[in-house]
This record gives sequence, structure tokens and C-alpha cells, in this order.
Amino acid sequence: MEYEPQPGLRPPGMAHSIYAALVVPRPIGWITTLSSDGVVNLAPYSFFNGVAAEPMSVMYCANGPHTEGGPKDSLQNVTETGQFVFNLVTADLADAMNKTSADAPRSVDEMALAGLEPQPSMKVAPPRVGASPIHLECELDQIVELPSNETMLNRMVIGRVVHIHIADEVIVDGMVDWKRLRPLARLGYMDYAEIAEPFTMNRPG
Repeated sequence: MEYEPQPGLRPPGMAHSIYAALVVPRPIGWITTLSSDGVVNLAPYSFFNGVAAEPMSVMYCANGPHTEGGPKDSLQNVTETGQFVFNLVTADLADAMNKTSADAPRSVDEMALAGLEPQPSMKVAPPRVGASPIHLECELDQIVELPSNETMLNRMVIGRVVHIHIADEVIVDGMVDWKRLRPLARLGYMDYAEIAEPFTMNRPG
């Protein structure tokens, strides 16, 4: 199949938009922010990744349709407060993560809505998801305006990692053990994958 990208990204004969099914697997950015009123927002973002090692930086993309209600809660929150937390999603947390993907009023604590216990962060105000084994506390570095169109508003939030939490039980011989961690990855459509069978391949030379 040959296809020139168009709004909607759904070629003739395809049941759904294809873009999210082409760039796979993707880490899930489960992002905690606080509103200026102190309300917790917790939302998963499928466009998330590490972007630099020194200083350590991560990004998530708050993409969505133009709405009268303004930008997504986590984008508005990080704009107002300048802080967020990345919580790693494991296979055991899949259902809870999915619950936080639903749109909820800005006044609703989405961590509580998903039945998750918060844990205080060390250097930023937004709380961590207590059940997650890895957290990255972040200070906002910049918000980048990405190409948008008349229907979609795209913004990339880049944060500098200021504190890291790793649960002791996922560390073996001084390394993070992926089999103990069981991270969840995002595929296309409504599909996910558990990373359960990693393998090692050394670089040439």
C-alpha cells in the first residue's frame, strides 16, 4: 500500500487511523501534574520518550483537538506550575492506567478515581503513583509548538529530570531487571504489549 499522509491518517480500505500502528512499540508516559488549585491530574500519553541523557530529559506530547475548554489538563497544569512526574506503567497497572485515559472534569482527582494511592515526591509538588516501581520527577524546560492544523493542536512538553525513584525489588546485580519490571508498551489501535522476554545484543567493537 502506498499512501500520502492526510488529515485523519486513514487510508481508503483501512478501518482506523494508521499512524499509531506504524511507530511501535512506544513507552507510555503516565504523567502526574497538579492544577494551580492543587487537584491531581493523572493521564497516559502514548507519545512519550527520553530525549537526552545529560542533563537527563524526557518529553510527552499533549496532542488533541481544538476545544472551547482549552488545552488538556496536564498541559495547562504544567504551564501553570512547571512540574510533572513520569510514572512507569507495568503490566499489573494496565487497568488503572486505562481508567485514567478517560476525560474527567478538571476538578476530579484522577489518581483517586482510578483507586491509586499517591506518594509524595521529593523535589516537585505533583505526587507519584505509589504502585509504580519507577518515577521521574521533572521540572519544565520548555513547551514546543509542533505542526498543527485546523482540527488538532499539538504541543511537546520537555522536562528536566531532577529526581529518580527505582523500587529496590526490580534491581538485580546493579541493573534494572526487565522481567521483574514487566513494563507495558503502546501499540496501535487499542493494543498494548507486555515487555516480558528481553534479549541482550552487544554493539560491534
